[in-house]
Amino acid sequence: MSPDASAPVTPLPEASAEEPHQPQAVPVKRRPRGRTTLIIAAAAVLGIAAGTAVGYGVQAGRAPTPLTALSQSDLAYPAKALPADQVPDPLPASQDRQVRTDGDLRKLIIPRPAGWSDNRDMGVLPDGWMGVDDYALDFKSEDYMYGKLLAADIRRVAAASWKKGTYRTANIWLVQFRAGVDTAAADHAESQRAYMPVADRGAGNEGSALKGSGRGRYYLYKAERKAGYMPVYRARAVFHRGDVMVDINMFDTAPISKKDIRTLAERQLERL
Repeated sequence: MSPDASAPVTPLPEASAEEPHQPQAVPVKRRPRGRTTLIIAAAAVLGIAAGTAVGYGVQAGRAPTPLTALSQSDLAYPAKALPADQVPDPLPASQDRQVRTDGDLRKLIIPRPAGWSDNRDMGVLPDGWMGVDDYALDFKSEDYMYGKLLAADIRRVAAASWKKGTYRTANIWLVQFRAGVDTAAADHAESQRAYMPVADRGAGNEGSALKGSGRGRYYLYKAERKAGYMPVYRARAVFHRGDVMVDINMFDTAPISKKDIRTLAERQLERL
């Protein structure tokens, strides 16, 4: 039957310019995802199990590989000792660093340079030895440093303090740790160099390499100035050799050159 021409026609709403008309979505029945996930997981498990079974089968078919003998006669020492005239001589003390450092450590400090005198103001060095507690007092966190040094098995500290002119002073510390597998001297030197580039704790610069010392370096500090006081200049060298860490400090109210601190450090390095 044809539609009634006289029936009222409902006009369609006009589409807005800002929000275009879009057809209404028709709901679609979704396939449950749980079943698909189970199928994939089961396939993965079966694949792993099959691969493992094949691997065991291949390994079982191979001949066993013999292990290397734990004891080997080739590594044994000779049955007879060398004749007395063929036994090599022991290293002289000049070449055996352990022999030198086991002796009087104070003798390894370089001789006082010409023009310098003993600094009597350093009362903690009556005989050339410095106690570990006195050495730790020179650090800002003396309690922490004292405990750290004891934990690192520090052995002893030999020290010297000199004075030149009115205000220039130089302090040399030889900090020795007990010999062993640990690298306590190297670690202590590195821990001191680590903060030297920081301005408020160290020299505020990377310093210069001390030739022949591995990672040893020497530094010049910026002058410390306070109203009503003379400026204070400082230079420092830090390095190690064997079980001995070396710390050299110079102070003056006049600028200190790189040559001044480097010369002391190079002479002390050669001494060790």
